[in-house]
Amino acid sequence: MFERFVEQRAEEALSDTPVVLIVGPRRAGKTTLVRKMGEAGRTYITLDDQTVLEAAHSDPTSFIRGLDKAIIDEIQRAPDLLLAIKKTVDEDYRSGRFLLTGSANVLTLPRIADSLAGRMETIRILPLARAEIEGRTPSFLERLFDGKLQSRKDAIIGDDLLQLVLLGGFPEVISRNSERRRRDWARAYLTSILSRDLRDIADVEKLTELPKFVRLLAEHSGQLINYSQLGGSINVSHKTGQRYVGLLEQVFLITTVQPWFTNALKRIVKTPKLHFIDSGLLATARGLTFDRVKANRGTFGSLLESFVYSEVLKLVTASDLRLTPLHFRDRDMREVDIVLERDDGMIAGIEVKAGATVKAGDFGGLRALAEACGDRFAFGAVLYDSTDVVPFGDRLVAAPLSCLWA
Repeated sequence: MFERFVEQRAEEALSDTPVVLIVGPRRAGKTTLVRKMGEAGRTYITLDDQTVLEAAHSDPTSFIRGLDKAIIDEIQRAPDLLLAIKKTVDEDYRSGRFLLTGSANVLTLPRIADSLAGRMETIRILPLARAEIEGRTPSFLERLFDGKLQSRKDAIIGDDLLQLVLLGGFPEVISRNSERRRRDWARAYLTSILSRDLRDIADVEKLTELPKFVRLLAEHSGQLINYSQLGGSINVSHKTGQRYVGLLEQVFLITTVQPWFTNALKRIVKTPKLHFIDSGLLATARGLTFDRVKANRGTFGSLLESFVYSEVLKLVTASDLRLTPLHFRDRDMREVDIVLERDDGMIAGIEVKAGATVKAGDFGGLRALAEACGDRFAFGAVLYDSTDVVPFGDRLVAAPLSCLWA
């Protein structure tokens, strides 16, 4: 069993908050985590059980009445339970009463968003980070802002790095020995998300067209979002395409990244970017195998960027730093793949490069970002397929991708 970054945070939250909600993709490890925490005497209830789900739907208040120190798994299947939990918590405001999990972000549902404000803490769990798989305590984000990234003689490079990116972070994928079996799992997972999980949170017209829509999203992972183009692929409007993207984000298949901008610059692109949460699912959605990517390395760049972005999101959950992940692009096409804005306004930038060599021109986006930020710019790094940290000027380095899990 892997030690998860969020476990300590969840335990701390239960010590002073009545309700703790752990949200994240299905099969990312939520149930394993809460059942481990449930060994302390918590009643475990799963809404994946159809009989239990019927009871929850028929009378949410009676279902919750009398429960104490309870775990409720997959709460998005009966979101009205949250209103009943609010009522019982208001009557008995003790810490640690309810530990909930959700495979969809129920806080975006109507009537739910504000119902537990001040009563509930939400913690996000994603598929396994590489540092969790290797049992490391990561310090990448802190080192990045301090400008102290280090060379890694044990760095994972070349074909081994490609294998790692294609693997992704889902525990059940990691446990499978062959690429074919991992792809079979990923295909079944995508089918389940599109045919079941979306129905838990919304009525979706053109459900049969969603696999095609997801394949198109996969082709655009790491790119700016064009909702009209995406919607047009399945003959729906710009607005409906935007809604579908939002629903897929709600079930943690994809994520959108907002642009960083400043009023000091007028020529900044203010369009969000799209990423898949898991690079293994992204590869499967695009039909990319190890042999295909190795034969055409041009397909690796977008896979790698989504992998790095997901790793950064996971590290943010483990860090005491309060960071907002963004992206940067100006109208001269200078861009930075990941911009991290700290709560004190300091900025660090990460550019992702699939190659084993870095040139001065690869820092164009980071230099533009540094100029725009001025004294707020802490550090910038181009992460690349190598073992060495190489300085490229003031507060700029090329650094191994393996620094992410150091």
